[in-house]
Amino acid sequence: MSTAQRQYFGTYFLRNRPQLELIRRLSNQRGLGFTLKIAFLGCSNGAEVYSILWTIRSRRPDLKVIAHAVDISKEILEVAQKGVYSLKAPQLVEAPIWARMNGDELQDMFDVDREGDAVKIKTWIKEGIIWHLGDAASPGLLDVVGPQDMVVANNFLCHMTPPTAERCLRNIARLVTPTGYLFVSGIDLDVRTKVALDLGWKPVRDLMEDIHDGDPSVRGDWPWQYWGLEPFSKRRRDWKLRYATAFQLGAHWEGEISFPQPGSLTSVS
Repeated sequence: MSTAQRQYFGTYFLRNRPQLELIRRLSNQRGLGFTLKIAFLGCSNGAEVYSILWTIRSRRPDLKVIAHAVDISKEILEVAQKGVYSLKAPQLVEAPIWARMNGDELQDMFDVDREGDAVKIKTWIKEGIIWHLGDAASPGLLDVVGPQDMVVANNFLCHMTPPTAERCLRNIARLVTPTGYLFVSGIDLDVRTKVALDLGWKPVRDLMEDIHDGDPSVRGDWPWQYWGLEPFSKRRRDWKLRYATAFQLGAHWEGEISFPQPGSLTSVS
């Protein structure tokens, strides 16, 4: 039987490597010295925020990245803002947050404290983040964070009822600038497909299947848990839209976004 829906704080650093690679490619399209505005909704303990900023800044140090990170929980937001993580007992989360990292990545992202039982996110990754205690469903969210080139809304909408998730997703879409990008995984696929169709979102086809299968923690839970992710199936007529997790909003052109050179997914470092 599926678990009753509720909010979780379980997450990982470098949780979905194909998605990180796609974000890197999209950010790499920006010109030299470009100011990239990116918002993270449901930021939890900061693992995703820091993973994405590390991915972008390690490859494009010239970009000026302004990040807004939003969560509804004051307690977990304080953990994220500090950027200090115990190596013995991860704070307030229900998952081994280091499980998907190797030693070189740990060394590149963190400084070890004097006692050696905790690590701290390096300053060059952490700078420029504005932290907000807030609700992704709030109509006033746009006034708080402003228009964004990229919005990341992963792995929290699935914990809402479908009607609530749909209203929240429509509100989130208002944050994205014309031709900007929205990343939304961990959501009822019927809800995401409906909203994408209604609002005319353009799916990013590049790495779509890799991203779909890139988080074993949700793929392995299908069909036993409500957050479980159904298998990727090209037999569905709507598969190009249903399984996309990245969309360009407000674009005036035909077809989906794709890149001619997929490249390797072995590492984003």
